[in-house]
Amino acid sequence: MLNHRNKGRFLRALCIGGIALTYLTFTGCSNALETNAPQLAKEKSVTQGDMPPVEISFWNPFGGGEGDYVEQIIRSFNTSQKSVFVKQLRLESNEYYVKLSTALSSGKGPDVAVAHVDRISPFIKAKQILALDALANGSGFHFDEIESSNVRSVSFNGKPYAIPLDTHFHVLYYNKEILKQADLLNEDETLKLGKTSPEGFIQMLTQIQAKVPGVQPIAVNTPYFQEPFLNLYYEAGGDLLTPDLSKAAIHNDKALQVLKFYQLLYAKRLADLNDKTPWDSFHNGKAALWFGGVWEAGHHLSEKSLRVGVAPLPPIFGSPVHWGSSHTLVVPSYVTKEKQKAAMAFMTYFSEVGSTLWGQAGHVPANRAVVQSQAYQQMPYRDIFIEAQRQVKFAPKTDKYATIFTTLSEDLQSIILGGLDPEEGLISLEKKINDILAN
Repeated sequence: MLNHRNKGRFLRALCIGGIALTYLTFTGCSNALETNAPQLAKEKSVTQGDMPPVEISFWNPFGGGEGDYVEQIIRSFNTSQKSVFVKQLRLESNEYYVKLSTALSSGKGPDVAVAHVDRISPFIKAKQILALDALANGSGFHFDEIESSNVRSVSFNGKPYAIPLDTHFHVLYYNKEILKQADLLNEDETLKLGKTSPEGFIQMLTQIQAKVPGVQPIAVNTPYFQEPFLNLYYEAGGDLLTPDLSKAAIHNDKALQVLKFYQLLYAKRLADLNDKTPWDSFHNGKAALWFGGVWEAGHHLSEKSLRVGVAPLPPIFGSPVHWGSSHTLVVPSYVTKEKQKAAMAFMTYFSEVGSTLWGQAGHVPANRAVVQSQAYQQMPYRDIFIEAQRQVKFAPKTDKYATIFTTLSEDLQSIILGGLDPEEGLISLEKKINDILAN
């Protein structure tokens, strides 16, 4: 439920700039997030006397289950008040940033948009999105109620340029039936990890292979290999760039050891190098373990025929630090003052009210009050998610990161799938990253 403090703040967010609230009726979270809201056309037609609602466009790349949650949040917001109407445009994830970048450059596009935290730096450098400190202060939104690591991730020169919605990262999903057959399941149905080292993890996988033939001991995200690589590389204490962000720091023993570890998994057939849909392999009971995103929790845990457990990523290479990212909301610089305030009202609602529903998707909400709420914490495995969130390592804050990440992804594929020697591959990768940073 939305407490009185947050409710008052949300109302202030809608009041700013003369947005009328004469007929505002506000319900608690349990009612606001119902899925049986009126049709959007009917909602839009409701006006406050002669004053139509301020319409804002909201761009996002969310499809599937995530898209359904966002649809509910938007409907909930639109029916909770009559001052602002949000109209969303969903774009395919593989084309989203191309179209968003074009829109921001041309000054014609959304009034509020989703942006991953590692994508906002070039928009800030180009002055294409607004710093939100003044807008937040005027609406009563307080960044100190957002997880501090999330606030730091969106702050440049002391100013926040986005409202963080969540942190998302990977956890270890495990098939309880397979692990029970492999004698790797404790009585409380937690995983028997054994020694947390590369050798110890391989020994556990080998035991699964011997006792439960016909399944992959672990499904590895080879199609997007940069993710499992970064998880273990960060565990080993690795960095992509030097502390001053001026040079690459990828050619080292830590990266080499991680690559050789994965190559050994493939060589011993503990993971299938040719599995193009490892997430489905796990979900279909054909793999014992899977390093999957928290956003998959609803998908895996709701499958009645699949008995799934969740654990933090094991510190195979020494530390619990792992890759993570965050969805944020940004306001383009070309947006009018009136729509800026309307956008802030929607963003406030998404953070303080909608995050209760967004947390059901598996993401760890950035809003501290939502994470601490009983509604969130009573969901399965959320205590593990909260603890794992504290170990997330965000991307380096450089406007070159998107290009660096693409290069990283392509070169890691050359090593894993193309058979390139890891040492040679890392030398080549470091040179390419340095060229990107120099230009």
